Amino acid sequence: MMASSSDKTPEREKIKGVFSSQSLKQIGTGTTARKTLQKTYWFAQELDNDQIEIQPLNINYVPSGPKKIIPKDEFLNKFAPEPEFYTTTVYPKIRELSRTVARAERHRKRGETFSAEFEYGNALRIDEENIRANFGLGLTYLERGEKEKGDDIFRRLVNLDAAFEEEHKHLFNEFGINLRKNNMFDQAVEYYGRALTLSANDENLHYNIARAYFAKGDYPRVVEHVIMSLKLNKAMPESKKLLKYMAQKNLLTQELHDRITQDLNMNMEELVQ
Repeated sequence: MMASSSDKTPEREKIKGVFSSQSLKQIGTGTTARKTLQKTYWFAQELDNDQIEIQPLNINYVPSGPKKIIPKDEFLNKFAPEPEFYTTTVYPKIRELSRTVARAERHRKRGETFSAEFEYGNALRIDEENIRANFGLGLTYLERGEKEKGDDIFRRLVNLDAAFEEEHKHLFNEFGINLRKNNMFDQAVEYYGRALTLSANDENLHYNIARAYFAKGDYPRVVEHVIMSLKLNKAMPESKKLLKYMAQKNLLTQELHDRITQDLNMNMEELVQ
């Protein structure tokens, strides 16, 4: 007999919200030393395979900083739910931050760069590590040609692992392109190189860093990364076009030519057709 829809077990709701943990901390030294119980707040959400992702709340009560993944059993043993705190304090702060970033993005898309800068600054005062706000502010500076300010944001982003996560791919790519357009080639190379340490098997990253090396005139490194992109995706049209252009402009030495054909096991005619 087939089970009716009413017999089906409802899908369990996954864990998501604010939780707290407690730990003993020693304050002072010597005879004045004492231990105190410290409470830390976290934003937590359940992933697949009984894993929980946790991220600390900053002093403004929004999730900020590095995320950690821990087993669900450990989480249930060490963390306590804080539903009222989430409802009355954290959620309104998260919503305020999201709305501020959205206003900034609308200003930037309309070319209102100074209004965008103001709103991005407001967002970063709530969460200095907010990825969308950092990318947006950096793009605003680069679009105005303010390379020194853009470089400051670049230095911040290149040290944030979260900047290179899949959810930020669009902003990540736009920022890298703008670095190159502003002739900030060393920064572009470092930026894409940092991304490759987190995602070495991304053909688009290899192509983008090849473009940055091309702008620097470092053709052996261009070839190195074009080869990597084509090994990951033999049909990568942008990489083939770059090789074709280099061949037409006589930028490939015989050594580089031989390396391309040997590593890819294809002749140049096949590659650039």
